Amino acid sequence: MINVQKDFETKFTGWAFIVAALLLWVGWALAPHHIGEYIVASDFEPISDKVWTFIWMYRIHIFGWVAMGVALFALVSIIAKRPYRVLVLPGAGVLIIGTFTLAIAAAYYYNYGAWGVGQTAGKSATEIQEFMDDILYTNQYVTCFIRFGRVFSGVGLVLLGAGFVKWTIVPKWLGWFTILLGLSAVVIIMGIPVNFEIYKPVFHIKVIWLVVMGVILLKQGINLPSLGKES
Repeated sequence: MINVQKDFETKFTGWAFIVAALLLWVGWALAPHHIGEYIVASDFEPISDKVWTFIWMYRIHIFGWVAMGVALFALVSIIAKRPYRVLVLPGAGVLIIGTFTLAIAAAYYYNYGAWGVGQTAGKSATEIQEFMDDILYTNQYVTCFIRFGRVFSGVGLVLLGAGFVKWTIVPKWLGWFTILLGLSAVVIIMGIPVNFEIYKPVFHIKVIWLVVMGVILLKQGINLPSLGKES
């Protein structure tokens, strides 16, 4: 039996997905400089040219990850019931962990990027290298945050997408899109040694996924089939 929910809850959730996509992409697109897999000495000069723009775009980008977390929590609040919760809860949970891991990593790049401008201004190449050596271990830790934030997000998307497909909570094509997006993230990060450049398109596809999720929820609501047997 079809049971489509389309109300304030689904509208709020749909707009949360769309806002998350806008914040993530605008923050990325308008950033005057993108830090790579690690912070390197050559990052500080382009950051210093437009340091306040750099700071604000990173803030917007970070709040995009936060808004994505809000959207996922809102989605779970609607569909975390038997029998859907067996896939939805672990999927959304791992995806939320990955999302906030990425937010923490982005916050590091934003803070150290802006802070490093002042720390390296007017210093010799030797002094700058000493500064880079001091943050080497933190650089390594944050790179791990980036990698595993992406992997956790990918695993979460696979589980969430499986729930979408099994119970047709959203259109099945969107469920399969969710699964493939998650698998792509996991395979690229875990299976390809030099993956930073290869992964970049996945971020933009994830933004598209957020927009599509938002539009579907606003237009069609959420399908929660009334199952006679909860198993």
